[in-house]
Amino acid sequence: MSFRLAIWLFINPQKGAAMDIIDLTEKHHPQYFCCLEDWSDEIKEAGNQKELWFNKMKDKGLRVKLAVDNDTVCGMIQYAPAGHSFIDGKDVYFINCIWVHGHKKGIGNYQKKGIGKSLLAAAEDDVKKMNQKGIAAWGLSLPFWMKASWFKKQGYKKADKDGMAVLMWKPFENDAIPPRWIKQKKKPQKIKGKVTVTSFINGWCQAQNMVHERAKRAAQEFGDAVQFQEINTSDRDVLCEWGMCDALFIDDKQVRIGPPPSFESIHKKIGKRVKKLARKV
Repeated sequence: MSFRLAIWLFINPQKGAAMDIIDLTEKHHPQYFCCLEDWSDEIKEAGNQKELWFNKMKDKGLRVKLAVDNDTVCGMIQYAPAGHSFIDGKDVYFINCIWVHGHKKGIGNYQKKGIGKSLLAAAEDDVKKMNQKGIAAWGLSLPFWMKASWFKKQGYKKADKDGMAVLMWKPFENDAIPPRWIKQKKKPQKIKGKVTVTSFINGWCQAQNMVHERAKRAAQEFGDAVQFQEINTSDRDVLCEWGMCDALFIDDKQVRIGPPPSFESIHKKIGKRVKKLARKV
């Protein structure tokens, strides 16, 4: 049985509106699968990858909580056992993402109202009730989404670092062992006579899912000159083999995918490699 945690946030002093933090139910699947951006045509490019991931993970300890304002879903947090995430850890849960709707479109901007803190507190309480020894989250060292500095303000500390990605965590027990990143072990190799586009996809993040679908569509437009490879890292063994969760490679060069590059940008990058290969033939 799911539990309901009511957290009163006086978002509008005139109305005194209440904010509820609830467990995800089937009723709110459509909003969750599109990361609360059901108004966005761009998010539709991600296809059903998140729904497929959710169906794989729902029986493996995945937890999802939503912030609801008068039946309007305005925030979400998703977290899973370390053994079903992209970190190494024991008796620790990992927060894949925490997101409060911040766009003017759709339901409007709900950020800067304490909703993220409430979602995080609810997740921490939930993990403690499962007798876990800590909770971890990924953060960025730069002031973008999922900022490491924000987690630090909530009492988290650095456990590991890999480039701009900082692994933050909050231990609940003195004997809790800090988690570690699963780091890259190898990268795709070139295929002779072809331009190789390799997409590592996990499904948890719609931004990465958009990149995957755009890359696949762009690669198809070059016909036999391009070989598209999909590596699904929702399989833990595959993830550990490569040491990558979500990534895009053109031949053996990794493409920066944050923020998600447009279809046109990916198509242009592939096209340059195709022209270069043609000159060598």
